[in-house]
Amino acid sequence: METAQTAAGARTLEIITPGGPALAELDDAAAPAFLAVLTHGAGGGVATKDLLAVRASALALGGAVARVLQPYQLRGARAPGSAGRQDTAWLEIISALRGEYPGLPLIQGGRSNGARLACRTAQPAGARGVIALAFPLHPPGRPERSRLAELDAAGTDVLVINGSRDPFGIPGPAGARRVVTLPGETHTLAGSADVMTGAVTSWLRELLQLAEG
Repeated sequence: METAQTAAGARTLEIITPGGPALAELDDAAAPAFLAVLTHGAGGGVATKDLLAVRASALALGGAVARVLQPYQLRGARAPGSAGRQDTAWLEIISALRGEYPGLPLIQGGRSNGARLACRTAQPAGARGVIALAFPLHPPGRPERSRLAELDAAGTDVLVINGSRDPFGIPGPAGARRVVTLPGETHTLAGSADVMTGAVTSWLRELLQLAEG
């Protein structure tokens, strides 16, 4: 692993995985209460408005935040490839980040494909909870090709935030899964940042039993 300091003071950490290097942008708290690890959709980056809203919530609650650019993105590939290969690389990333922040409760999160990844790997990663942004329940127009099994695979508390106009579908609440639907939003979740921040803050505080500031 290699660490570098950015101009704004945040750290970047290069993590070597079986699929190649990944890059984590770290925002450190002085004495972090938990670690939130977030990642992007299939073709996006780590500066989307929804990921930044989650980052803001976690930082305000005293969490350390890592926003991860996955190996396939650094290679210039347009798609993540097989789920098995993506999951293996992700678990290496989580292992490295746990070494940076030992003993902290882990929250995994991502948008779209990153939400699927976070759910699939939650149990082997030992995640306390998952934040699934714009979870793509099925390909547009193909509800019979449900990905609900990936969502259920999380096996822990999950917060799903989807737009009411998302063509990829909207999961329903069940068991430890809480679903927040944002009126008028599409798959990009480009608006409603304040609502997202509030929903994430409330869920994290309840899940981790964090005191109000």
